[in-house]
Amino acid sequence: MRLFDTMKRFLTSLLFVLSIASCGRAQNVPDRLQTGYEQLDLKLEQLISADELAVGAKEAAVLENVLFLDAREAVEYEVSHLPGAINIGYDKLNLKTVKDVDKSRPVVVYCTVGYRSERAAKKLRKKGFTNVYNLYGSLYAWKLAGLPLEDAAGKPTDRLHTYNEKWGSFVPDSIGEKVWE
Repeated sequence: MRLFDTMKRFLTSLLFVLSIASCGRAQNVPDRLQTGYEQLDLKLEQLISADELAVGAKEAAVLENVLFLDAREAVEYEVSHLPGAINIGYDKLNLKTVKDVDKSRPVVVYCTVGYRSERAAKKLRKKGFTNVYNLYGSLYAWKLAGLPLEDAAGKPTDRLHTYNEKWGSFVPDSIGEKVWE
């Protein structure tokens, strides 16, 4: 009986240790969502959901009748954004800009890396939008995929608002001119 109790305690302890160890483990991100820049990919897999509600940059670029919504603040949007995107902000999400949009239309929400846009996408779903995706890796993934950005005047730009200097370190300097102020 003592041997049984000892083994039972050992197995219980082992299961406890394994459950704690797996809590910090990152998710398995499908290839379609990978940005190809290891430092960014490692950060994203700890920060953003890589599920069926996430879409990769190349996937998003070919969606038909898609509406891109920028979940960053106006100063970030003015530096650069996806062509034709509408800014809805984040701190004070402005859903009035999409009040007349067909709620079944494909919508891709993005920000700098996907953290803010993932939360904004959830709010849109709660408002009845049925085809809403988070752009996994967001503006960074878009730019790393070689896709174009435009400035406040609608002209092509290589400037990229990186939120702040720290977040700018997760993409290569070759991505373009990094701006955070």
